[in-house]
Amino acid sequence: MDELRTPHPFRAIGWALLILLTLILLCLYFVPWQQSVTAYGKVIVFSPMDRPQRIEAQIPGRLVRWNIVEGQTVKAGETIAEIEDIDSKFLDQNQVARMEEQRGFIRDSLTQARAREQALLAQLTDLEQSRNVAIPGAEGRAKQAEDVIRQSQQSVEQAQQSVVTEELNLKRLQELFEKGLRSKRDLELQELALVTAKTRLETMQAALDVSRRGAQIAGFDKDRVVNDTAAGLNSLRASLASVRETIAKTNSDLQKLDVDIQNTTQRGDQRFIRSPRDGQIARVKKTGPGETVKAGDELAMLVPTTQDQAVELYLSDYDAPLVSPGRQVRLNFAGWPALQFVGWPSIAVGTFAGKVKVMDAVDDGKSRFRIIITPDEDAIKSGQEEKWPSLAQLRPGAEVNGWVMLDTVSLGFELWRQFNAFPPTVPREAISDKKTKGALLEDKKEEK
Repeated sequence: MDELRTPHPFRAIGWALLILLTLILLCLYFVPWQQSVTAYGKVIVFSPMDRPQRIEAQIPGRLVRWNIVEGQTVKAGETIAEIEDIDSKFLDQNQVARMEEQRGFIRDSLTQARAREQALLAQLTDLEQSRNVAIPGAEGRAKQAEDVIRQSQQSVEQAQQSVVTEELNLKRLQELFEKGLRSKRDLELQELALVTAKTRLETMQAALDVSRRGAQIAGFDKDRVVNDTAAGLNSLRASLASVRETIAKTNSDLQKLDVDIQNTTQRGDQRFIRSPRDGQIARVKKTGPGETVKAGDELAMLVPTTQDQAVELYLSDYDAPLVSPGRQVRLNFAGWPALQFVGWPSIAVGTFAGKVKVMDAVDDGKSRFRIIITPDEDAIKSGQEEKWPSLAQLRPGAEVNGWVMLDTVSLGFELWRQFNAFPPTVPREAISDKKTKGALLEDKKEEK
């Protein structure tokens, strides 16, 4: 029996293995493990207004001089270079002064045209008043001629009646003369009276014809006054329209000249290349005086002065569904020694805390999705995390390794997931919660 017993040293080893296995199982079940996905990227500036920007030539020209050197700090509006315009339209150094003088001439022409407009308006008013007087006068003369016609007609009728009366008197005297009751002289006097009456009738008829021709002439004169005054008014209105057209054209020319003066002035100002922001000149792309540049050519690179920091990381399309804005991120900047424990970020050394600020809705054309990380200000203010290095040390473009923190699971679950090549877990709603939400939505629809 003593030979069948397990030797004492082996029992100790067995107990140790059993305890070790128990500890391993307990660790696998109780030890937490924070899942994460790895991403790579670089340091950027979050605000587009503060990112490094190209300083470009706005007009084609020839480089005259540089007022800066690489690495120099500049202020907003400071002149960093000067370009000489090579466009043939803007070679005259006194072009603006000449255009200002031309504008003075156009203004004088406009003043004269407006004075002529006022004179024509006054003439038009006077002619309208004259017409208002001349037409009634012509109408009065025509009515007066008609009255003369009526008067002549009455005179003709009276003369005709006198002729009839004298003929009757002559007939009676002839009968009396034949009977010997009247003398020869009385008969001759009556014949003379009849001739006088006929002569007067002819005179009245002639006067009537003259009155009718006078009335016709008065009518013609009335029409002439109306037509002449209308023609004069139309001529003045045409002249007034022509003057107003001249004024409009002059105003148009003046506005075009003002635009040309403004454009010429602005183009002259564009010869001076100024810094759009406070910052530092990073690179000068054009060598020196005499070099010809085109509009849009890059002259220099400006890095604006800012404290805005961010990191852009790229995730594969396999990991992108697991990440959402607000996720915690651990960052390792190039040049900063770090020791990152993937499952236990709390004991990592040399890494910095951040949060997912933005996640692109589309990929970059290579099945990668960009996320932008900003400092975790809450953790930094509370003293739990260190502040990111300043931009003087952490410059835009520096490489960054990042670990986006996901959910916390047990160590055993993580090992099982890794062995089976499963993706990290993402929070999902329970089926009962989905049913409850669906029922609530249906109740709301019924209420509506």
